[in-house]
Amino acid sequence: MSDFLSSQAASLPVLFSEDAYRSPPRHAAGFARWFPTLTFYVNAFGIVYRSLKPAEQGLYTDEDWCNDSRGEVYSIEHVGGRLEAEGLDFIRALKEPCLFVGNHMSTLETFVLPCMIQPWKPVTFVVKRSLLTYPFFGPIMRARDPVVVDRRNPREDFEAVLRGGLERLQRGISIVVFPQSTRMERFDPGQFNTIGIKLARRAGVPVIPLALRTDFWRNGSILKEVGRIRPERTVYFRFGAPFRITGNGKEEHHRIIAFIQSSLAEWEEADRR
Repeated sequence: MSDFLSSQAASLPVLFSEDAYRSPPRHAAGFARWFPTLTFYVNAFGIVYRSLKPAEQGLYTDEDWCNDSRGEVYSIEHVGGRLEAEGLDFIRALKEPCLFVGNHMSTLETFVLPCMIQPWKPVTFVVKRSLLTYPFFGPIMRARDPVVVDRRNPREDFEAVLRGGLERLQRGISIVVFPQSTRMERFDPGQFNTIGIKLARRAGVPVIPLALRTDFWRNGSILKEVGRIRPERTVYFRFGAPFRITGNGKEEHHRIIAFIQSSLAEWEEADRR
């Protein structure tokens, strides 16, 4: 596995090569400064549109996914947004597949996380089935072999995640799990279920906790994927040290929640300074 990961990292485009990443100082000029939402969507959806045909033809590669994801980071920075990521060394150091378990705030994380993770370890997402039918996102997400849930019957979703997750983990593919029922700008621990913990315990793989704040891209009131862009809101990602599940997993579940809550509180305090 380590030889494979080394060759994977060597062959894919890498933006996040250090332990942490911070965007350059905010700067947006001309049209991007005055119309950040329109500029961002033209750039971000343009990247997706160019990849639709290769995805539909089965020609959408890991390199394509990383390049597109890296392009989305540049789309953030082009309109004056900033991105900060920490704990990237935990991804590189872990020489086995794992579960990334974190909060889910907007569409942005599914755009940006691939270029943080995929160069170092193959990865996919747990996604709701309706996402696979979206005109823009559907073909690309289907091309990434996600674990699919219906979000109608919790028991059936649990079985689907265990079955599909185990199969992918056994193939060396890590999985990003957002245990919330939907995207939320305010983190609610009561909506944060234990599906990721249970899958990691069943598969015997480590968990990397993930905290993020992506309300730079607000959820829309009519179409959730299309909301206002707020360049003044820094995009944050933080990966924690990997750990394994012992016992029933309750302690580890609360550990992830505490990691997310403390990170969000720290970022809010930083923005008030």
